Amino acid sequence: LMNADGWIPREQILGNEALMKVPKEFVVQDADYANPPTMFLPLDAMFNSMQPSEILDHHSTLKKVYHRLTLWYDWYNRTQTGPIPTTYRWRGRNGTTDKELNPKTLTSGLDDYPRATHPDDQEYHVDLRCWMAFASRSLTNLGDLLGINVDKYRETAEVLSDNELLKKLHWTGEYFADYGLHSDIVGLKDTRVGQHIEKRRVVRRLPQPQFVRVQGYINLFPFILMILEPTSPELGHILNNFKSDHNIWSPFGLCSIGRSDPYYLKYNTQHDAPYWRGPIWININFLAIRALDHYSKVPGPYQSISGVLYEELRRNVVQNMYKEFSRTGFIWEQYNCQTGKGQSVHPFTGWSSLVVLIMGEQY
Repeated sequence: LMNADGWIPREQILGNEALMKVPKEFVVQDADYANPPTMFLPLDAMFNSMQPSEILDHHSTLKKVYHRLTLWYDWYNRTQTGPIPTTYRWRGRNGTTDKELNPKTLTSGLDDYPRATHPDDQEYHVDLRCWMAFASRSLTNLGDLLGINVDKYRETAEVLSDNELLKKLHWTGEYFADYGLHSDIVGLKDTRVGQHIEKRRVVRRLPQPQFVRVQGYINLFPFILMILEPTSPELGHILNNFKSDHNIWSPFGLCSIGRSDPYYLKYNTQHDAPYWRGPIWININFLAIRALDHYSKVPGPYQSISGVLYEELRRNVVQNMYKEFSRTGFIWEQYNCQTGKGQSVHPFTGWSSLVVLIMGEQY
């Protein structure tokens, strides 16, 4: 399902039955649009747990897999780079629409999570940069196991994992963030369009190149993908502010946007309800719990607080999902940040089933 250039389409539409279930706008896909390279997460965990004898037994197959992974990775580095060295940018945002409060970034997997209000080719995204750092590190580790020359990937991994460079590009002084052409005062307003009244975006402050100061999941990516060193002051800042009133902590898990943020629970269009603007998502909570487990086991000044937060966040997520399963009989796509109640698609045993790994402490 990968083409000769290394692109893997987002929608794997295999046959007429599958085609009937895909919205028309997603059928034709652009070969320059990426999605998060999450495949590296299970592969990295699997390869790191393999015994030397297992690697020898499957050496030929693993080398073929490695070749495909490098083809995929190289495609990202050709198509998703940002405006300055070591930055990356998701493609596919609409820079001309006035129907959206904040143009979606479907390619990132976080759909309506607020990015720069005025998309252009000068913006760059911290989550994609962290995904590429993680992918570079995974390719390096696997290549070492297979006895393959990985100098190219090792060098990239070292550059993208450089905490000082990451800080220079994405640290606001309070948290990590995207950078782009952004207005911090926008809204949707009833506007007459022909014979109808529709909501259209109004910009009340001219956009400026700046950090996108939205508090939520995006801020956490250097932490949840474990790019930050255990001694990083920025790691300490993130952990020490995890439970602040205005942040994303809740008794049920981490909310996608902080409750005091202007985008919290805001509709993106007249009809698009908030999706990644408040609800609790189990995939990101899994990565956060996994990262807390990691930092609680490596020496550093934040080892103790990581352990405390790990136990509490893990308990909050598991207990709430169990409560909701007992109440409704379903695993849900997302959970309400205010009540913990399951909502949206159900039954949803996609990434919400990561709760099983959380329960088993298998990361």
